[in-house]
Amino acid sequence: METEEVSVEQKLIALYTLQHIDSQIDKIKIIRGELPLEVQDLEDEIAGLETRIKNFNTEIEKLEDEINERINTKKESESLITRYKDQQMNVRNNREYDALTKEIEFQELEIQLAEKKVKEANAKIESLKADIEEANKTLEERKGDLVAKKSELTEIVAETEKDEQELIRKSQENEKLIEERLLTAYKRIRKNARNGLAVVQVERDACGGCFNKIPPQHQMDIKMHKKIIVCEYCGRILVDSDVAKTVNEMMK
Repeated sequence: METEEVSVEQKLIALYTLQHIDSQIDKIKIIRGELPLEVQDLEDEIAGLETRIKNFNTEIEKLEDEINERINTKKESESLITRYKDQQMNVRNNREYDALTKEIEFQELEIQLAEKKVKEANAKIESLKADIEEANKTLEERKGDLVAKKSELTEIVAETEKDEQELIRKSQENEKLIEERLLTAYKRIRKNARNGLAVVQVERDACGGCFNKIPPQHQMDIKMHKKIIVCEYCGRILVDSDVAKTVNEMMK
């Protein structure tokens, strides 16, 4: 149970102060820009290139094994041809001679097929080696880019981390001053707002978030600080110049 009633004006001041702090945190994140995502993208691309190169090398190993098998097949066929030709010298009839001739022709076809497959495999290996060379070149470039981006990110983080941590501490401390219902509403509005603004000042008779005109009666209610008024167009919490001025003075 609250021992002291918090006025609507105090609630508005607390909310606008929180918005002021959170907006400063947002600015720091904007300064960092897309660097964290760029670093992650580069790391993913490097991992992809390394996997690609590994797969290329695995394919080359398989092709080299195939070449060795084909070479062995060719040697076996050559050995058989020699043996069949020797046997032809000692045949007893034409039928045996013709059978051996067919075997020799078959082994010659095996040799031609083996030579063709070896040639195709060697061509494929040369193509894969060219792909590996290109991938390695790209990989080295991306690694250089990654080092530069990480260095840039580290430098920016180092410059802003202390300020960000202090602002986060202030944000968390300020949240304690706001009742849970209002804080939940603030966070919901802030999450849905494109620019992260949940609490905005009325400027030139318009909402400082969506810039739609605010009816005179609503403007009067906002100035009275009797209740919390939200923009009927965008749902942002509205404060008048007095609250904004008080917070700006406090934040100096």
